Amino acid sequence: MKEDDPENRPKLRYFRYAVISFTALVVLSLGFSLIPADPPAPADPPFSEQARAAALQDSLDLRTAAGRLSASAAAGGGAGPAAADKTVTLLTLQARALLSPADPSAAEDDPASATPLPSGQSGPAAGAATTAEPTLSGLASALSASGVQRLTDAAKADGGMARLLAGAGTAQLLAAEDLAAAAGVPAETLPHAGAAVSPAAGAPASDSTASACPSILPAPAAAGQEPSAAGMSAVLGSALSAAVAAEQQGLYAYQAALPRLGAGDAPAAEAFLGQHRELAARAAAHTRAACSAPPAQPPGFVLDPGFLANPRDGLARLEVASLSAYGDVIAQADGGLRSWAIAALQSAARRAAHWDGGVGPVPGLPLDEDRLPELPASPAPASTGT
Repeated sequence: MKEDDPENRPKLRYFRYAVISFTALVVLSLGFSLIPADPPAPADPPFSEQARAAALQDSLDLRTAAGRLSASAAAGGGAGPAAADKTVTLLTLQARALLSPADPSAAEDDPASATPLPSGQSGPAAGAATTAEPTLSGLASALSASGVQRLTDAAKADGGMARLLAGAGTAQLLAAEDLAAAAGVPAETLPHAGAAVSPAAGAPASDSTASACPSILPAPAAAGQEPSAAGMSAVLGSALSAAVAAEQQGLYAYQAALPRLGAGDAPAAEAFLGQHRELAARAAAHTRAACSAPPAQPPGFVLDPGFLANPRDGLARLEVASLSAYGDVIAQADGGLRSWAIAALQSAARRAAHWDGGVGPVPGLPLDEDRLPELPASPAPASTGT
């Protein structure tokens, strides 16, 4: 028969091969499609989030070392337990301010049984790998290094986070100097203690930028709308104008206080008066560059009734009040202007500290401590039997 013709057998064989090959190809393609692809690597978190997480970890590590130092000093009658206790309080509040709901491992050990920080340690991380007892000088060195890192990160972080980091770094530098003084160590020996930008730097070379400003600033953005670039410039100009007003009031207050201060306070007040005069001029130049008109120097200010009787307290209150103005500028500015505002914030905090004014755990950012999240408590460590 024709079907049994030997000439047809190769054709049927090739047809079977084609069918089998096609079937195998379909099976393989279905198999490949059913195999799940490798998930993409998670994207790196934004810089501001990385800076916040690093600041939180450093504050917890340093708080741990300060807690152990305080406990050992209290038990053995060592020097500086009060300074260490103050540092524990500062770092606890800063850690609470830096906490995020996304932090799953924010808990740390009891400060009294914490990992110590060795003397001469330039950063908190390496202190966790040693069993040596912490010292005031070592804690001061590590705290100063952490403060400088926070200020460095503040220059590049987003607005609100920059304000938080700048305040935390400023407070850490001041606390490091207090610890160094309690340990009898010169503050100049702290790592990078003079790394901050001078508030006299960073001002515009001229006010030529103001000539390019529009004569009419835009209206504020409606609720729910993103502000325009011009609108953001107006917000920055308003913050700078507030800084100018704070400096003008500081000028007036120091001029009124100088004749009433004692001989021991007069030299510092004279130097601070010069700082306020320079800051007022720089802030006014920055305000004009931001297309805003700086407020004119008023003939006088109404001072607190007790100011003339106790000018030290009055000057402390004025310096503390000016911190928020520079915090606003840090949050709105960037680049060289933000660096200038960070340095001005440090300058104001140091003047406030000189007059024994409390600058808080985050100078430039008012905090309601009662509304800060609590640090999670870590479980008690299990016994090792040794």
